[in-house]
Amino acid sequence: MWQPNKLEKERVEKVERLEAQGIEAFPRRVQRTHTCAAAIAAYEALEPTDSEAAQGIEVTVCGRIRRANLKGKIAFLHIEDESGRVQLMLRVNDMDEASFALIGEKLVDNDDFVQASGTMMRTKAGEVSVHAREFRLLAKSLSPLPVIKQQTLDDGTVVEHGEFTDVESRYRQRYADLVVNADVRDVFRKRARILKAVRNFFDDEGFLEVETPILQPLYGGAAARPFITHHNQLDQDLFLRISFELYLKRLLVGGYDAVYELGRDFRNEGVSFKHNTEFTMLEFYKAYIDYHEVARLTERFVAAAAMEANGTLQINYQGKAIDFTPPWKRITMREAIREACGIDYMDYPEAAALEAVIRAKKIEVKPGLPWGKLVEHLLGETVEPNLIQPTFIMDYPRQISPFAKRVDYDDTHVERWEMYMAGMEMANAFTELNDPRDQEARFLDMAKVFREGDDDEVPLDEDYLRAMRYGMPPNGGFGMGMDRLVMLLTNQRSIRDVLLYPHLRHEK
Repeated sequence: MWQPNKLEKERVEKVERLEAQGIEAFPRRVQRTHTCAAAIAAYEALEPTDSEAAQGIEVTVCGRIRRANLKGKIAFLHIEDESGRVQLMLRVNDMDEASFALIGEKLVDNDDFVQASGTMMRTKAGEVSVHAREFRLLAKSLSPLPVIKQQTLDDGTVVEHGEFTDVESRYRQRYADLVVNADVRDVFRKRARILKAVRNFFDDEGFLEVETPILQPLYGGAAARPFITHHNQLDQDLFLRISFELYLKRLLVGGYDAVYELGRDFRNEGVSFKHNTEFTMLEFYKAYIDYHEVARLTERFVAAAAMEANGTLQINYQGKAIDFTPPWKRITMREAIREACGIDYMDYPEAAALEAVIRAKKIEVKPGLPWGKLVEHLLGETVEPNLIQPTFIMDYPRQISPFAKRVDYDDTHVERWEMYMAGMEMANAFTELNDPRDQEARFLDMAKVFREGDDDEVPLDEDYLRAMRYGMPPNGGFGMGMDRLVMLLTNQRSIRDVLLYPHLRHEK
């Protein structure tokens, strides 16, 4: 139950006063002819050639009051909509007395939504404004927005002070965060442009965008713990998807050559600055290509997204210069680990021996991990943090890669790469396995090394195997968490800063 504070009680009382005068605090109908930015642009376009005509431009604008200055019988207000701000000039002699009384009697406050109609003008101070003849309240703000004060230091650094600089509060009340922090609004506008650019790229490449089930009878396509729910009518447990992969590859069996999906995945795992339990994933699969061609496609679409976001392929992320210009570096996992820590994991084919040499290098590791997981751990501990520029780590152990074809030079590795930049894993790709016999054996091998309590169980999907037995074309596949790409292209350190509604603990 809402318990209003002193300021909120005052605003509720103002609503009651308005309603007693027959004035609606939340009217049903609104009129708007121009956004704030469009009103200013219309005036500035005409002013150089015909200033008199420019001052005759009629507009009706709407927005939230961000600043108000009452000087007796004249008032100046700044209102804001999504396009920007415009100043209103109101004079008691130019408008209905009751309308001006909304300002004069302070019945409207900062943060209220209002509508103003009038003609465009430029004030003596030089600001393009609306000379209002009509003024009305559209929606009363009962709770004042947080106030942010900015201080510019001698070195030019801007420091924010106020009640809404607390990160947890900003995430929890994203609606207020967006209102008071214009740079946050810009991040999400840029995010939308990035995702649109990615869609445009794959549409132009001839891929078909599809939608696959979010609720699945059997999860798969990744190593992650799923969320479980229950279908009452069917009396059946279902899983929120952790990946699109197995459903998308079924479509290659069905006759499509190239498909992609850009949507939400859900993984019942921990959160961090680069993990959220719900996230946006891009996956694509294309027939008749391998992981080398997938890498080239990746270089091109990421470069296209970078250009759309920032107009350049060179960015600065958290103080690190990153260049997206193709081609990107390629190095095998074996070579990368050997260069980073001196361990050639192929010299230690048994898990116990590899674990021992890892510990001898003073690298912490969970005891009893399977051999492939130990290799993956080595990569994460010794290589990943130093991969700042876009880099493809090629050829992963078969034991941790159940959906990729073997390389041609040994039986231990498969044609899989992961792409890293800014010290983070960004994408995963394969020359996809299309032999159903080999795929079934991989499922069984994964089950043998799975340990109770781990998050990486890969269930055997008999329907997927049945689809493969109808014949699956050779193909290359790819997956990327798009939130991390948005982090890089908007220079945000935490994934929560690029999600409108990140997952949070219950508010106490």
